[in-house]
Amino acid sequence: MESVNDLDSKQQALKPIRTKIAGGGEEESGKKPYDIVEEEEEPLSPAARIFHEPNFNVYIIAIMGWKTKMDLQVLKANFVHTLLKHPRFSSLQVKDDDKDGAMRYVRTKVDLDKHIIMPDLDQKTESADKLVEDYISDLSKTSMDLSKPLWEFHILNIKTSDAESLGVFRIHHSLGDGVSLMSLVLACTRQVSDSKALPTLPVQKSSNPNPVKSGGVWSLIKMVWYTFVDVLMFIATALFLKDTVTPLTRHRKKGVGSGSRRFAYRTVSFDDIKLVKNAMNTVS
Repeated sequence: MESVNDLDSKQQALKPIRTKIAGGGEEESGKKPYDIVEEEEEPLSPAARIFHEPNFNVYIIAIMGWKTKMDLQVLKANFVHTLLKHPRFSSLQVKDDDKDGAMRYVRTKVDLDKHIIMPDLDQKTESADKLVEDYISDLSKTSMDLSKPLWEFHILNIKTSDAESLGVFRIHHSLGDGVSLMSLVLACTRQVSDSKALPTLPVQKSSNPNPVKSGGVWSLIKMVWYTFVDVLMFIATALFLKDTVTPLTRHRKKGVGSGSRRFAYRTVSFDDIKLVKNAMNTVS
């Protein structure tokens, strides 16, 4: 795999490329599933390019439970005004073979029928939870085609032990990390009491307005000490210490990242989470 520096040096050698709309005067080289919008292309970030390397081709899979059955047409109508407004979800990741295989974002017209998938599931199955786990496990074994924006939303209208229906996002990690994607999905929702208002999150006010008088200096000393210890442990681990042997590491084999996967999800009570949080005296 190329280092980030090598990728950066190659990227700097690229010049902006402009692509015309299909039918806009330039001869088409062949039929394509999307019409490319005329716009200067944006290069992928170093982190996004790394996630296209063979050993780092990673997808984010997120499951959301719903209290009612999902309506496909309503979902499509809302995606047009929310998710598709984000450039990453309406852009192709195009590889330029003439320029060392570097990749750039190219805005395109999204066909939601290729991204919102509603499979025909067996409603009379003995275990809906197992059927969902099998379906999601199969998603992890396949790759998405680079000829479309790298995201999908699967509608599973089947009643499980926790929900009336499920929505499953499959998003290539090059589009963002977990925090940014959760923020984006949250921004696509609205409050029940006000359909035009964005959701809000509670913010805990600090009980120590003056950190110096309330032990802030001692906390700073502990932070410096723990950081120093962590750096030493990191160096020692890199040089001679070994990771603890666990059932996962014991059975780990070369190339296991591309092998079969199994996803199992469990419902955890917020009361239990609060109990652990309060026992450890952590911040919400």
